[in-house]
Amino acid sequence: MISRYCQRALGSKAGRLAGAVIAAAVCGSGALQAQAVRDYISIVGSSTVYPFSTVVAEQFGRATRYKTPKIESTGSGGGIKLFCAGVGVQHPDIANSSRRITASEVAQCAANGVTEIVEVKIGYDGIVIANAKSAPQADFTLQQVYLALAKTVPDPSGEQKLVPNPYRRWSDIDPSLPAARIEVLGPPPTSGTRDAFVELAMEPGCHAFEWLAALNDSAVCHGMREDGHYIEAGENDNLIVQKIEANASQFGVFGYSFLEQNADKVQGSRIDDVAPTFDAIAAGDYPVSRPLYFYVKAAHIGTIQGIREFLAEFTSEAAAGDFGYLSDRGLIPLPEDERTSVEEQVANLETLDLGAASL
Repeated sequence: MISRYCQRALGSKAGRLAGAVIAAAVCGSGALQAQAVRDYISIVGSSTVYPFSTVVAEQFGRATRYKTPKIESTGSGGGIKLFCAGVGVQHPDIANSSRRITASEVAQCAANGVTEIVEVKIGYDGIVIANAKSAPQADFTLQQVYLALAKTVPDPSGEQKLVPNPYRRWSDIDPSLPAARIEVLGPPPTSGTRDAFVELAMEPGCHAFEWLAALNDSAVCHGMREDGHYIEAGENDNLIVQKIEANASQFGVFGYSFLEQNADKVQGSRIDDVAPTFDAIAAGDYPVSRPLYFYVKAAHIGTIQGIREFLAEFTSEAAAGDFGYLSDRGLIPLPEDERTSVEEQVANLETLDLGAASL
């Protein structure tokens, strides 16, 4: 009834201008109040962080008076883009990310009025190259991974130039590798897992060639092949697990937590002679490891009820500690001193230094 009244009043002729102004003020206030009503936390972002965020959200919903947060798996890049689009309840409160926010993303946030961002590091994860348990466990070097998946690679003749990737079978790269066709399912460019994989696996594999390392141009190492040997499989890591379980010749790229949850179906390849295990990732021995984050819009704290309490739950000893329930899901906990520091930062709602050169 109020909405219909507002529509009539705001459409008044000039002769009823005064009434229209009053109606506009009343109706505008009502619209703002309606906009401010969102009784749940809205979270978007990384498919890798999604299962951790989901279990915390479920625990939070059970143990507090607040509703269970709603979480969408959009990929890190996609989630941060939504997060940075503006302040207000039509925009997410939190963005999960499997890599650190970039300087350009921080600038985009600032351009849209998102100027206070709380960064929360939640733990560590490894990126695995997995295949079906029914197949032999693979053992790759980072250089072999680069040669299998890069769009351009060093000329096999030995000439120092890049050529379109000619390798079709793993054994084309090294006779010790399987004679199977190279088929690797992995995340799309919007994924933080893809970003981290390129940085932690492709780039070091590329730099194993001294002349490429001397170029000091990371772009030449980052291009993924687009000829059907690397297959973008979306943000659904569970789907990748299902596909590689059904096809023993395929491999999949995803976070360690999905390997842990599906250990009866798939296995992680050794990389540079190190298997992707909880202990190897925690010790920093597994070469394709990365920290996980989420980002909080400080302007929404207090407007959207429960955000402070959700942050406290996520960073608590019970959740993120060495024996917390997130470690049971495959999260590699932060060292105790680092986790204590993160807890303090969250309690004080410390925001990012928007001019930090390290971003």
